[in-house]
Amino acid sequence: MKFTCEKHLLQAAVNAASRAASARSSIPALEGLLVQAGAEVRVTGYDLRKGIYQTIEADVAEPGAAVIMTAKLIGEMMRVLPDGMVTVQVDEGGKTTVKCGMSEYSFMSLPESYYTELPEADYSNAITLKQSELSAIIDQTIFAVSTNESRPVYMGSLFELEGSKLTVVSVDGYRLALRRAEVTGKTESARFIVPGSVLQDVSRLCSKGDEAAMIDLGERHVSFSLGDTVVFSRLLDGDFLNYRKTIPENFKYRVNLSRADMLSATDRVSLVVDETVKSPIRLTFSDGCINFKCNTSLGAASDVCVCSGSGEETEIGFNGRYLRDALRNAPSDELTVCINSGSAPCVIVPADGNDSFVYMVLPVRLAK
Repeated sequence: MKFTCEKHLLQAAVNAASRAASARSSIPALEGLLVQAGAEVRVTGYDLRKGIYQTIEADVAEPGAAVIMTAKLIGEMMRVLPDGMVTVQVDEGGKTTVKCGMSEYSFMSLPESYYTELPEADYSNAITLKQSELSAIIDQTIFAVSTNESRPVYMGSLFELEGSKLTVVSVDGYRLALRRAEVTGKTESARFIVPGSVLQDVSRLCSKGDEAAMIDLGERHVSFSLGDTVVFSRLLDGDFLNYRKTIPENFKYRVNLSRADMLSATDRVSLVVDETVKSPIRLTFSDGCINFKCNTSLGAASDVCVCSGSGEETEIGFNGRYLRDALRNAPSDELTVCINSGSAPCVIVPADGNDSFVYMVLPVRLAK
């Protein structure tokens, strides 16, 4: 195998694929990257649960394939090589040479046969949406993915497809984040759970423009096609929360307000809360305003957020970080905050009445 390409192209492919390479594996080849040179060059990382490959343009003098060991080594190599054209050559004995400018590295690679075969996706029944929209949906829900390994099903986000509507839901037992979007393509109903760690990679690899992202569901895997990059993942098994029954439908009080105003007030009163002092912040829903208060051993803080409506002096306690996360990620400048009592969940939705997102935060019991 021998090919030449721009260093920045190979570096980008190596960086993307390395996200899926195994740091330590009983299959040593999975600690490396599979490089295949044909009409183009494809660089792949795979750890049996997640895989990423990226295809780049190159001048291929000798087609072939090899497993370059290790992903960390080749990543560092790409980082320190000078800019310019880089040539990669692997001889029949596995000796690998990487040249760029006056720099040259030599090391041994493994045959392609040592690498585990990857699942394939044909995308004939894929759903499609903009990469920028997919990235936004992930970013606006992933903060609510659980980190509790005793409940692995909640360490991912539920993807639910009904007709042309895609719903993504994340829960961690204390809050819920839901986003909806219109998609094109496959119209069959489907439900699947994608690990949060995979979604983080998908979001980072998405472009910020109008390029299309395709999502293809297999029997046990899901694949995300992002231009020249493909991310595929094994699905999580288990029964996900029935979010439709969990989110309240009727509320005693609804107040409209500016997302920025409520977030600023939350940020200010949360300054007296730290990792060792986890007191809740208190919100009192009055006529035309919400009063924020927090008292800890560090000090006391208070603020007021103007709103439209009244909660008749209903007082609710919240974990400040959970409330901030919901407000920071809500994709609307104007919000409706829905409450029933000081012990019932608080639901945040768009003020214009559309159903594009729902955030729910459970209250914290307040000491009298």
